[in-house]
Amino acid sequence: MNEIKYRRILLKLSGEALQGNLSYGIDPEFLADLAEEIKKVSDLNVQLAIVIGGGNIFRGVKGATQGMDRATADYMGMLATVMNALALQDALEKKGLKTRVLSAIEMREIAEPYIRRRAIRHLEKGRVVIFAAGTGNPFFTTDTAAALRAAEINADILLKATKVDGVYTADPMKDKNAVKLDKISYKDVIVKGIKVMDSAAVSLCMENGIPIIVFDVRKPGNLEKVVKGENVGSVVEGEAL
Repeated sequence: MNEIKYRRILLKLSGEALQGNLSYGIDPEFLADLAEEIKKVSDLNVQLAIVIGGGNIFRGVKGATQGMDRATADYMGMLATVMNALALQDALEKKGLKTRVLSAIEMREIAEPYIRRRAIRHLEKGRVVIFAAGTGNPFFTTDTAAALRAAEINADILLKATKVDGVYTADPMKDKNAVKLDKISYKDVIVKGIKVMDSAAVSLCMENGIPIIVFDVRKPGNLEKVVKGENVGSVVEGEAL
């Protein structure tokens, strides 16, 4: 077990990641593959917590731009994250993993209310913990929720699972001249406006000394490689070299 670099991790999954190759909703095939990748990491006795977004179902900001009250739209987005959390829980349990969904908005029939000490106890017992409903407050993204939960549970690392293999100077899907950055500082991400996570999330990680690794979650084995400390994706931490 000496090969494991990170013992307690916070994995941030976007709702869009669950779409797989679909234009909307949840791709069952991708979800099953993701559950298998998570199982491999859990089997290494790594304590794993997950914060999941809801953009594949409803995005609060988009609703607000279409005339909906921002707070109402954000609450709807939080409910979308609960749906994704339940889908992920089901996929993980089909792989034999023990899981708990903890929601920042109480809905006791389907999830436990979020309590920090309870979440940590679940992790210590080897359960995969899925945090749903963001922070429970409007005007905050699930990226910020991920950084907050990572700090609260004393995570060793925050893993940002994306569809690209790291942080780039521009969107590599749109700009062929975009350059991958293997390492970048928190401050550079904030000052230069590089799209990793929102500035509030990056600031929280910076203040609490939590490194962020951005990696391609679609490539088999990447999650396990990151946990073992292999050179995968891009690292956001102290001042860039």
